[in-house]
This record gives sequence, C-alpha cells and structure tokens, in this order.
Amino acid sequence: MIKIALIGQPNVGKSSLFNRLARKQVAIVSDLSGTTRDIRRREIEIFGRSALMLDTGGISKSKSEIMEDGSEYEIFKHVKRKAISTAQEADIILYMVDGKKLPDDEDKTLFYQLQNMGKKIALVVNKIDNDKELERLWDFYEFGINEEEMFGLSVSHNRGTKRLFEWIYEQLPPSKAELEENVENRNDFEDLTIDSNIEDKPQEDPNHIKVAIIGKPNVGKSSILNALIGEERSVVSPIAGTTIDPVDETYEVGDKKITFIDTAGLRRRGKIEGIEKYALMRTNDMLAQANIALIVLDASQPISDQDEKISGLVDNFNLGTIIILNKWDEKMDTYEKLVDEIRFRFKFLYYASIVAVSAKTGRNIPKLQDKLLHIYDNYMKRIPTSLLNKTIEKALQRHSLPSPAGNRLRIYFATQFDTNPPTIAVIMNKPKLLHFSYKRYLINILREYIDFEGVPIRIVARGRGERSAEQEQFEATYQELKLPSEFNIGAYKEEDDDIE
Repeated sequence: MIKIALIGQPNVGKSSLFNRLARKQVAIVSDLSGTTRDIRRREIEIFGRSALMLDTGGISKSKSEIMEDGSEYEIFKHVKRKAISTAQEADIILYMVDGKKLPDDEDKTLFYQLQNMGKKIALVVNKIDNDKELERLWDFYEFGINEEEMFGLSVSHNRGTKRLFEWIYEQLPPSKAELEENVENRNDFEDLTIDSNIEDKPQEDPNHIKVAIIGKPNVGKSSILNALIGEERSVVSPIAGTTIDPVDETYEVGDKKITFIDTAGLRRRGKIEGIEKYALMRTNDMLAQANIALIVLDASQPISDQDEKISGLVDNFNLGTIIILNKWDEKMDTYEKLVDEIRFRFKFLYYASIVAVSAKTGRNIPKLQDKLLHIYDNYMKRIPTSLLNKTIEKALQRHSLPSPAGNRLRIYFATQFDTNPPTIAVIMNKPKLLHFSYKRYLINILREYIDFEGVPIRIVARGRGERSAEQEQFEATYQELKLPSEFNIGAYKEEDDDIE
C-alpha cells in the first residue's frame, strides 16, 4: 500500500489534516506545539483509492522553545529522527508549513533534503483562511517547487482541500473496482466534515486482536511495544509523559492480525497537566475498543496505589488481561514474592496472567507474545453446551444451591450466549434470588475444569421467559443432551406456578 507521510514543524496543522483525511477525530489536536510525538498510522481512502497515512511529530524545537532547562529537548531529538525516518519509508511526502508566517530557513533546508530523496513531494501551506491571504503563497516559491505541487489551504475551515486531495488521488494506483469495472467513484471532499463524537466500532473479525498497553508514566510501555513488534515504533525517553497520542501498530502472526495501542501514561488526577487531559480521555476510548489489556508495572519500583487505580480501568471494561513486570533485570526480590503482592493488591484481576519481562534485553518477550495469543483464544472461546452443563452439575453436587427465605432455587440448564468476554446464562426458576457469591462460586468451578486463563467470565441468571435467541435455539435441542434431571426443563413443567 502507498504510504503518505505528513512532515512539518510543530503546530502547523498536521494532525488536523490527518483527521480530515481519516474522516475521524483520530489524532489529538491542540494549540500546544509538540502534541504529536509518535507516528500515527491510518488507512484512508481518496476518491476510492487506498493509502496508508503517517502523521509525524513536529521536526523542529529548540531548547529555549521547550523549557528553560531544556529537559524535554532529548524527546524532540527522537521525534525529529523518527519523522525523517518515516519520510524515507514513505512514497509521498506532504510537507506542511504555517501560511501566516514567513518562510523559515530550517523549513527550506529540510524540504530540500526531502526533495533529494527522489519521492513525490507537495508543499502544503496551511492557515490560508481567505482569498486575500492567498497572496502569501508567493513567498513560498522560495522552496523551489512547481505551482502544481504547492497547495494553499485552510484545514480548520475546510477551504482549498479538494485540490490537494485530487493531487494525492492522481499519485495513487487505481483501485480494484477501477481496474475490474472501470468505474470512477469520486466523493465531494469539500463537504467532508469530522464527527468528533463518532467512535471506532469494534471489529467483528475474530482474527483481529486489539491490545491496549496501559500503565503509569515511564514504566516502559513504549519499550514493550517496540520489543513486541521488533522495531522502534514509539519514541522512548526516560522523561515521563513522552507518549501523548495513543500509538497504534498492526502486524500479523500466523492467521491473526494484532493491533497494539500504546496509551499515554496515567498520572494521579491532580497531577494531570495541559495536553495530558486529552490523552486520558483517549485512553478510555482505546480501552473500550480493545480485547486485551497489557498492564505494565515497573518491577524495580514498589507497587503504588496509582498502579491499582489504573488496573481498575481494565476491570471496568472486562478485558482479557496480562500484568507485565517490566525491568525485571533490575529487580532483586524473588518472582514469587512480587506475584503474591500483586495477587493480594489486585484481587479484582485474580484471573490475569503475570509475565516478567525485560524490554531492554528482550527477556521473555516471545513468551509474552505466545501468552497474548493464548488469552485471546480464551477470550473468544465458546464452550460446548454439554460440557458447560456437566461442569455446572459438578458445582451443584459439590455445593448445592442456597434456599434464601425458604425459596427453593433450581437451575434448569446453562448456555454460553456470548464471547468477548465469555458470557454464560443460567436458566432458573428464581433468577433474582441467586446471590452474587454463588455466581462467583460457579465461576471458580468453571475455571477449575475449563481453561479461562487471563479472561473474566460473566454469569447472568435468567428466568425461562428471558431467554435470548441463542438460548431459545438451545431449548429446541436440549432434549438431545444427556443432562441430569435437575437440568431437564420437562421435569418441572408441572411447577410453572413456581417459576418467575
């Protein structure tokens, strides 16, 4: 697929154009320069032709522009290096400048350097908000570019973007539909708007795994991502808060496609500053779309209350979970001691797997990859109804149902009616009287006999009149199953007055 790189100094509007092309509020947009630091990737369509869009961080920032002590200067050195590396990887380069300012010598120097790469390149002069400001374009002919490859536009006002999109379209190979049917499908991009309230809907493809990497700042989340995919995808720095936008990277393992999302480090609410508040909101959006969460802890530091609170976010979204003990090569305590502490403090994630790794040395990274695939299989697992009911029967034999206030409870049968995570309905006579402690007991028995490592299990108690379509289908075939009499609905047909 053709790759298009957006290059330019901070705060010229690259992320706004990226969102416009993606037709969605993907990248965080702010007046604060340096908001984008990592490379964002998104498949886009231009009049029916596909491309991969790469949004890079700002390529120029001096120490004085950042902070008086220059503490973030190293971050922006990495950002610039990654941006130039992305330009080398791309087929088309969109170099973006601020049309309200005079041409910058550093811009011109870098633009000439990119021109010498021999790639298709366009100069995008943003913030040209009206016809009078078009006169400013004359100043940018200093870049030595043809008129056909210079575009004056205003992304925020959606002004003049159509000509740029048509130029990009001409650089892209014909779509399959064009080749097979010779049909031109052009949409009017002048009418294109972005709905910031639209969220990405979860993919239905069972072979697409979406993994969110979450944790405090500077625990090594970006290093874990780079180690898993085998390349430097995220900017890594010892300065907390380096990652702002969630960074996503997709690659394939066998028949599975895995999308990793490296989210911003989450501080205590009182310590969240500036652009980080947008990062917190975006992290919640990413968790809502994910299947698996990797909770990264710094094994060289004591577990904190903030680690527990961050882990609670994962529990809220019912995700498959792996707790990663990073920087294990720097830890002196025993593995067993640390695992016991995690199990004690993260009781709500009792089902989570724990893997100790070192992103720096690569220790146990292959084990982590294998564990991720295994837990996703459990997350999407469907248990045969006969096996499920035999397991519930064993639970009843070991510990019978309680009789709250003299009410005799009966379970007729159980059926799994959903995955992602596994969700099981127990059909019974008085579902409202089933105590949560007995549901927890049933879940523990299921884990004892069936492999549900790393994933939560949901049990829903329902009466016969509350069955879902999947449960109704099961009822039509339940007589074919060799179930004990307590599970046989027919055995209780004469007691309907006792059934809610």
